[in-house]
Amino acid sequence: MVHAHDHSHHHHTVDFKHINRLFIIGIVLNFVFVLVEFGAGFLSNSLALLSDAGHNLSDVAILALALGALKLLTFKANEKYTYGYRKASILISLLNAIILLIAVGGIGYESIYRFISPQPVRSDVIIWVASIGIVINSLSALLFFRNKEEDLNIKGAYLHLVVDALVSVGVVVSGVIISYTQWNWIDPLISFIIMVIIVMSMWNLLRDSLSLSMDAVPKNIEIEAVRKVALEFPEIKEIHHIHIWAISTAENALTAHLVLKEPISYDAVATLRNTFKQQLRLLGIQHATIETEIAMCSDDHCD
Repeated sequence: MVHAHDHSHHHHTVDFKHINRLFIIGIVLNFVFVLVEFGAGFLSNSLALLSDAGHNLSDVAILALALGALKLLTFKANEKYTYGYRKASILISLLNAIILLIAVGGIGYESIYRFISPQPVRSDVIIWVASIGIVINSLSALLFFRNKEEDLNIKGAYLHLVVDALVSVGVVVSGVIISYTQWNWIDPLISFIIMVIIVMSMWNLLRDSLSLSMDAVPKNIEIEAVRKVALEFPEIKEIHHIHIWAISTAENALTAHLVLKEPISYDAVATLRNTFKQQLRLLGIQHATIETEIAMCSDDHCD
C-alpha cells in the first residue's frame, strides 16, 4: 500500500510593479476628472453629469481598493494565515460590487425625482465635460486591457472604466438632444439609463465575487477537465475527492486523491505527481495537494 501526499505552491504571475503604476495613473486621472465633473454638474444643473461623477468617484474607490487587494497578495503567509491575505482580494471584489449598488440607489432615486419635475440644464457644459470623460475613461480602460484576465479585481476595474466611457457617450448624446430640443427630461432619462448600465456591468462581478467567497469552483475551471487530464495517465485508475477553490482573485487551489492501478515506486509516484501538477497549472490551478492511493484500498477508504 502506498500513500503519498504532495503540496505544490506556485506564486501568481501578476507583475505587481507594473500593475501598481497602472492603478496609480488610473486613480489620479479619474479623481481629477471627478472634481471637474462635479463642478460642471453643479454649474450646469445636470443630473446626468452629477450621476456620472458619482459613478466615477465610486470607480476611484474601486481602483484604490483593487490596488490594496493586489498589495495584500504580496503579503507572506504565516502560522495563522497559511495562505497569507490572498482571500482578502475576493472580499474586496465583493465590496466593490456593493459600493456600486449603493451608488446606483442614489442615482435611481434622484433620476425619478428629476423626471417628474424636469429642471433646465446647460447643454454646452454637459457636452464638453462628458467629451473629456470619454477620453479619460477610454485611456484609463486601455491601461488595464492587457492584464484584465489575470485578476478579478483588475478585470472589474477595466469593465467599470469601459462602462464609464460608454456612459459619457450617453451624456454627450443627452446634451446634444437638449441643445436642439430643450427637452430637459432627457437629462434624468439618461441618468436612469446610466443606472441600468451600471447594474448590468456589475452583476457578473457581484455574482463571481459571491461565488468565490463561498469557495465555489472558479468559473474558468471545470472539474471534468481535471478528471480527463488525470485519466490520461496510464498509471491512474480514477481520481476522487476533488476540491477546487480560489484562494485569491488570481490564484486557485486543488486537493485530490489519485487512485493508482497498481503499486509503483516512490520515484515513479513523485514523477507522476509532478507531471500532473504541470498539467493542472495549464488549467489555471497554481496550488495543488495530491494524495495517491492503490486501487484495492480506495474502495475501503483504507489509511
